[in-house]
Amino acid sequence: MTERKQRSPRPDKELAKAVEASKAPAISRAAAVLRLLGKSHAPLGLQAIARELGLVPSTCLYVLRALVAEEFVAFDADTKRYSLEAGVLTLARDWLTRNRFNDLAQPMLDRMSRSFEVTMLGVHIVGLDHIVVVASSQSGNNFQLSTQIGSRFPALISATGRCIAAFGGHSDEELESRFRTLRWDEPPSFDEWRAQVEQTRRQGFAIDAGNYIAGVTVLAAPVWKTRARMSHALVAIGIGGALQRNGLPALQKELAGAARGLSEQLGGVA
Repeated sequence: MTERKQRSPRPDKELAKAVEASKAPAISRAAAVLRLLGKSHAPLGLQAIARELGLVPSTCLYVLRALVAEEFVAFDADTKRYSLEAGVLTLARDWLTRNRFNDLAQPMLDRMSRSFEVTMLGVHIVGLDHIVVVASSQSGNNFQLSTQIGSRFPALISATGRCIAAFGGHSDEELESRFRTLRWDEPPSFDEWRAQVEQTRRQGFAIDAGNYIAGVTVLAAPVWKTRARMSHALVAIGIGGALQRNGLPALQKELAGAARGLSEQLGGVA
């Protein structure tokens, strides 16, 4: 996956919708505040945070004070603005130290990135809601397609989405409903996309040849942590023409093989 800010829904609107629909509003509000501050390039004031998330300022202040007390958010008394505090790193570090996927996947990502001059990602799958980038490796070329650790994308987008649709056991009605909300540079029809999903199921990996981002080819292969659940995916991203020159079939074979080997190491089945 790569960032496409000019075409993606505004993160603040997505967070506001999540807060509104939540059955645990206090938790959802706190999570929304943390995500908003994490995406912001500069500290934000109370009114700006409340406005972006559709919260009553007094409610927003209550959430912010609780997060400050827990050392997840920092408050600058001079500017009256809020930003993420180092406490969030503790949670991230603890999660990463217990997550075998990253330790096992990183050498594979580094090797394929160097061999095929592509950007490699490891993504964590959160049902049909979204995927999260948890590992990455870049080839070091001057022109790179990249994204940041922690970036979130709609679950069914690009090649990873085809894997989720192929192996997730979801109904056509559920998939079509989610598919209609996706944004592509060169959007396939649902029937075309469903045929590609079937091809993914047969061959064991997915390819997005310029649908998500024009001129960019994305490959993805599923990683299984248990026999019943696809938990992650390995993703390769490169310029379409360059991938053809650097051996696309060989990359497909190595990506699929790495995903199978990783699934075996994690205790799942490929």
